[in-house]
Amino acid sequence: MHKGSNPVKQAHLLPLPLRQVDRTYVLSGGRKLIYFAGCDYFRLSSHPAIIRALQKGVKSTGISVSASRKTTGNHPFFDELERALARFFKSPAAVLIGTGYMTNLVVAQALAGRFTHALIDQRAHPSLQDAAAFLGCAVISFRHQDPAHVAQILSRLGRGAVPLLLTDGVFAHDGSIAPIGEYLKTLPAKGIILLDDAHAAGVLGKNGRGTVEQLKLSPERIIRTVTLSKAFGVYGGAILCDESIRELVLTRSRMFTGHTPMPLPLAQAALASVRLLERDHALRQRLVKNTGVVKSELRKAGLQLPETPAPIIGYVPKAGDEVAKLRATLLKAGIHPPLIDYPGGPEHGYFRFVLSSEHTMPQITKLVHSIKSALAIR
Repeated sequence: MHKGSNPVKQAHLLPLPLRQVDRTYVLSGGRKLIYFAGCDYFRLSSHPAIIRALQKGVKSTGISVSASRKTTGNHPFFDELERALARFFKSPAAVLIGTGYMTNLVVAQALAGRFTHALIDQRAHPSLQDAAAFLGCAVISFRHQDPAHVAQILSRLGRGAVPLLLTDGVFAHDGSIAPIGEYLKTLPAKGIILLDDAHAAGVLGKNGRGTVEQLKLSPERIIRTVTLSKAFGVYGGAILCDESIRELVLTRSRMFTGHTPMPLPLAQAALASVRLLERDHALRQRLVKNTGVVKSELRKAGLQLPETPAPIIGYVPKAGDEVAKLRATLLKAGIHPPLIDYPGGPEHGYFRFVLSSEHTMPQITKLVHSIKSALAIR
């Protein structure tokens, strides 16, 4: 810490610590509160089968390979998990990466110099924004979810342009889905999409394969990146691609070459999680039901919400007093107030409510009633 810095002020740069308990609750400020936040959509991070796999992994393999996969760290569990992810997402290949955030950076390093322009949604996840800098080409921002603006930009670039379009599949602030099909129609034949599907993987689509399955698209011109820390409840990330892109990642990305992969027990836990989501369709059915109930009730009361099946509900307060009222109402009802205050976000922050498959109907009813009461909607 620099001389003269204030540790109390530094602590305020982060929200108050939370401890998740009993799968749908957190301990905060000495209180046990219902938790409608985070991205553990199926609460697999506390699922008994996933915990057992993790514990078994610790005993059988230790914690880390302590080396890059390009040297002596390519454990068989990593290959097995990649095959399982490729099978789950119906992808020709998968490449396991140490964190979800890194996946986009690794892809960009692998593709550097192969595109003339990078077109990126102005609200794209920071990992995509950081990745664009590795591509070695001009980076152009387009209006949020606006295929017409993409078409205008492409028309100015000329016939020789080879663009890469970067976008989230599901946007975390409100759960809206990118118009991927429209982008594919607009892009030239050599143009492809880098799709960060972190919030859709495991959640959207009949089988949980994400945005591409939800929109009934072919993944042929799409490189997908996913995280294992949200729907899968574990840690790490993966790139879903064809064999040619996999080869580029393995041979051209210094970040892939130089990083130590995810801890082995987490790889085994992730493998158990993938297998669980493959066979237990009731998890997604409960999530769909819970999401539908909350969104339907709030829409009936007059709240404007994007037409999306994603289990995310964002609300931007109109003023500071509305923040205080909604926060107080939620706390009175025993609900943790999920106020998000990202740099560059709305002035007063925004509330992001996230549904899970494990929330009970009484909990959901309490959430709906509290929001309606605080916002004076019926």
